[in-house]
Amino acid sequence: MRRREFLGVLGGAAAWPLAARGQQSAMPVVGYLRADIFPQSVTAFGQGLKEAGFVEGQNVAIEYRLDEGQPDRLPLLVADLLRRRVTLIVASNTPAALAAKAATTTVPIVFVTGGDPVRVGLVASLNRPGGNVTGVSFTSVELAAKQLGLLRELRPAAAGIAVIVDPKFPTTERFVSEVRAAASTVGQQLIVLEVSSDRDIETAFTTLVQRGAGALLWGTGVFLLSQRERVVALAARHGIPTMYLLRDYVVAGGLMSYATSITDTYRQTGIYAGRILKGEKPGDLPVMLPTKFELVINLKAAKALGLEIPDKLLALADEVIE
Repeated sequence: MRRREFLGVLGGAAAWPLAARGQQSAMPVVGYLRADIFPQSVTAFGQGLKEAGFVEGQNVAIEYRLDEGQPDRLPLLVADLLRRRVTLIVASNTPAALAAKAATTTVPIVFVTGGDPVRVGLVASLNRPGGNVTGVSFTSVELAAKQLGLLRELRPAAAGIAVIVDPKFPTTERFVSEVRAAASTVGQQLIVLEVSSDRDIETAFTTLVQRGAGALLWGTGVFLLSQRERVVALAARHGIPTMYLLRDYVVAGGLMSYATSITDTYRQTGIYAGRILKGEKPGDLPVMLPTKFELVINLKAAKALGLEIPDKLLALADEVIE
């Protein structure tokens, strides 16, 4: 989904509120850095833009850039967008946001991240980001303790719970720290395994089975999310009850997830992009945080695993897929 349509932004016009440009013919151009893991993200972003008064092709142009699963390409993609003099950059994940921030201190950046944007260095504070960066966090990292707790509700007798993470993803260290702290509090043994390639995933599942893991917490990151259908199949094949960080895994046949709405996250990103296009400064817009989290349980997956979901968990579930 790439648009090569570039209508140009003259001089400092990118900084003017649209109302001040009168009948000027040039559209603002949004550079959108994305990974091909959330097909619904572009639609949700467009909905948010529309709510803010912008429709692609009518009064805003969008230049899409896909990292094709290669985050090392991000600096080149950002440089290309800057050469095209985009009005603002939307960074759809943490690596993209960090690459954009490293490249410009003047072009506004709206990010989506699953971590703490202050800890990863994107903004100075949540309430007053400062500079040229703001965005939306769906706080997947900070949910690690809750996710572990829910997994223990399901498998209270599990001697060991495996945690699979991508060591290359920026928020992984924090995620592991959160899980370890939560496990230590309740005396839960963890088996932390790192994967960063297709081959590693097969090896990790073999290892966690050999080490007697009774359940699995699947980590955060673009690579891990891109493997969701394969991971769901492997978890089913090895009979490992798994907690995921996003609903998308459960829709794909996974057992359960505890997370906020990714679709709403990208819609809010579109709203923020629209507000900046109208002249607001990103540094004055507080980082948006989710207010609602959902537990989703797939009863079909539970049955295939031979699991009886405790009544307490079913009562907590916001959505049950049958």
